[in-house]
Amino acid sequence: MKRIYKNVVLIGMPGSGKTTIGRMLSKELNKGFIDIDDYIEKQQGRTISEIFEGGEKFFRNLELKAVSQVSQKENIVISTGGGVIKNEENILNLRKKGLIIFIDRPLEKIICDLDIDNRPLLKNNTGEIEKIFKDRYHIYMNCCDFSVKNVDTVESVLKSIIKVYTGNL
Repeated sequence: MKRIYKNVVLIGMPGSGKTTIGRMLSKELNKGFIDIDDYIEKQQGRTISEIFEGGEKFFRNLELKAVSQVSQKENIVISTGGGVIKNEENILNLRKKGLIIFIDRPLEKIICDLDIDNRPLLKNNTGEIEKIFKDRYHIYMNCCDFSVKNVDTVESVLKSIIKVYTGNL
């Protein structure tokens, strides 16, 4: 029996294009859009960087609650934070109603474009992105229903996701 997906969930590394692609995708599919980090910031009245001052564990607990709430909604595109895959419960929640797409962007492109000033886990050491990439890549691949390479244009990424979502492989 084929699953019916109410939502599209984007996972991937910081700087992979999840938010940009998510916003565009929501317009193309006529769905709402929720960025989990923005959702957390609005709930807390603080930036992600400020929240991280309480420690990563504190942030991940807030993220777990936010994912639980957002994943119950329908007819939305969800852009997750890069570390959402660190807690299996997040993926289980997101999978209930969502098709999980891994935005697979090469590390070199991420490094070239990434603004590390607003990335709490990368702020002190740009080499940290390489470690995170190596630690997480296989998890992203194991968590996703489908992966799409983000190497060319955003339009080509959108086209690939829409084909998968609408079942026109």
